[in-house]
Amino acid sequence: MQGVHVLLPLLVLGLASSFASASDPSPLQDFCVAVKDSEIESALFVNGKFCKNPKDVTANDFFFSGLDKARDTSNRLGSNVTQLNVDKIAGLNTLGISLARIDYAPYGLNPPHIHPRGTEILVVVEGTLEVGFATSNQDENRLFTKVLNKGDVFVFPVGLIHFQFNRGHSNAVAFAGLSSQNAGVITIANSVFGSDPRINPDVLTKAFQVDKNIIDYLQKQFWVDNN
Repeated sequence: MQGVHVLLPLLVLGLASSFASASDPSPLQDFCVAVKDSEIESALFVNGKFCKNPKDVTANDFFFSGLDKARDTSNRLGSNVTQLNVDKIAGLNTLGISLARIDYAPYGLNPPHIHPRGTEILVVVEGTLEVGFATSNQDENRLFTKVLNKGDVFVFPVGLIHFQFNRGHSNAVAFAGLSSQNAGVITIANSVFGSDPRINPDVLTKAFQVDKNIIDYLQKQFWVDNN
């Protein structure tokens, strides 16, 4: 029994450590506004950004204007994502949060993608969207999907493939909050068929269990980045 009492605190500590490392680290001061110094950034790499001297910080480091403006959706996907992460608002550095605006043309798609470092919560402010995410292999790749109207909210768990599709005849707009200053985006089609250099077609032919001509065709396409 004594061994159990010794192991239990270690187990709890290990679980707590794993949860803590699953999101951005907490700040150790009031703020850590990112330094935009190309010389420093080219010489050193850190997990995040260097901090500006707090005495040099201004209100503009926490500010962005223009998110009310509609974005251009005249690409092949019919969507446009405006990310407000630490690269756009330096004051987000170490705060573990960011924002995005997504514009959709009629029948526009924000294609299947993942955010490797952040959970997303999305609210529709205009139009109707069909949204969904698929779970991991261990959960048998179950699909959770919903049709959202103005004012509806949906959550996409961190690291799971998800999408949004404008089902309507008019434009749609949504805003998304993400639990990271830089949640990252991996668009599935772009990564699989548009990687540089290309993945060996034999690998993809076997993985997708289709004719190699289909893979060759897909790898020759121009894969749009809507971010």
